[in-house]
Amino acid sequence: MTPRSVLAVFVSVCFVGATSRAGDWPAWRGPAGTGLSAESGLPVKWSKSENVRWRVALPDRGNSTPIVFGGHVFITQAIEKEGWRGLMCFRRGDGEKIWQVGVTYTEKEMTHGTNPYCSASPVTDGERVIASFGSAGLYCYDFAGKELWHRDLGKQEHIWGNAASPMLVGDLCVLNVGPGERTFLIAVNKRTGETVWQHDEPGGKSGVEGNKDWLGSWTTPILIRVKADDGAERDELVMSFPTRACAFDPKTGRALWSCRGLGPLVYTSPLIGEADGKPVIVAMSGYGGPYLACRPGGSGDVTESHRLWQVPRAPQRIGSGAIRGEHVYILNDPGTFECIELKTGKTVWAKRLEAPGGDHTSWSSMVLAGDKLFVVNHGGDSFVLRASPEFEQISTNSLGERTLSSHGTSNGEIFIRTYKALWCVREAGTGVR
Repeated sequence: MTPRSVLAVFVSVCFVGATSRAGDWPAWRGPAGTGLSAESGLPVKWSKSENVRWRVALPDRGNSTPIVFGGHVFITQAIEKEGWRGLMCFRRGDGEKIWQVGVTYTEKEMTHGTNPYCSASPVTDGERVIASFGSAGLYCYDFAGKELWHRDLGKQEHIWGNAASPMLVGDLCVLNVGPGERTFLIAVNKRTGETVWQHDEPGGKSGVEGNKDWLGSWTTPILIRVKADDGAERDELVMSFPTRACAFDPKTGRALWSCRGLGPLVYTSPLIGEADGKPVIVAMSGYGGPYLACRPGGSGDVTESHRLWQVPRAPQRIGSGAIRGEHVYILNDPGTFECIELKTGKTVWAKRLEAPGGDHTSWSSMVLAGDKLFVVNHGGDSFVLRASPEFEQISTNSLGERTLSSHGTSNGEIFIRTYKALWCVREAGTGVR
């Protein structure tokens, strides 16, 4: 299975029965949730005044990433002083706000000062948009902003808040609820919101004063299709939980395999690549914890049989990386861009990227388009880097606005959500009009 065929399988599996089209960015990390973009004409240079199609001011700060479908751009948004949590829809052509809908939630909910409410990105199949508002619930709207259903999934309590985004798997919407004492993976019918299955995971205390059990996962799972050890092809919903990477049957929630070796805190989503002609899962801990690679397709505890390697310590990692060919690329929290050998886990190089915006820190997940990587730091400096075992920085593009989200791409355009505004950038004379 080549990298190109892996991507094709992901897209076909993740959106079975949906109407997602080429060029749409319908979910966090794109059509397959892996950060892979099919775009070939994305801009590599922009600034506050260069290659900006439009900029529209936002009412409050936010960490979620925009999604794009056809002529619509959607973001989740909280207005903290009002206790409002909602979804905003903008016209792609000029950035004009078409509508906003949401709910008021005034109960106290713990979060970190750098993690505003509504950090989860929405997801769409072209007919409905589903968004998680944390303790305020899971909401589904049509493209006119009419509420179709909502689910109260209970209060989410952790000192660092929540951020996992919903994803679509055929007729199901899957969400990682937590972290905290209540931690579970749930699949609901995307048309009705009714529960189809739920997997309960051991949770940790919420981080209240005196608690030293910093247990939790902020992972959004990914969907892959693989040949299992018994020779049958099957879909696997791959997830990173504290201490392990694992997979479930996406239709039933049945546990398939589990690979030990992660730490107690996991912020990133799993990555999928290929080594020696076979698929490889890479899962990473946060807070300096270990990371590992394993083969999918197994059964039960596969630590001894399917784990390829484990690296016991790493820099803090919050944003997810990307895999191209034989290498893994990631921008770590301290602002170091790292290239890792997929077969062995060995670091090929690590380079600290200069930060004109004054803040090297990055929580952004990478977008891979062709051989180019797109990622942004907290200071609003977007980097375009070569996905190559030889380090090459193509450009640094500074907007001068604090940014804790990731890029979205669609039809030659890049959508960037900062704390102040939503931006659309493209090469002059190109892109959707």
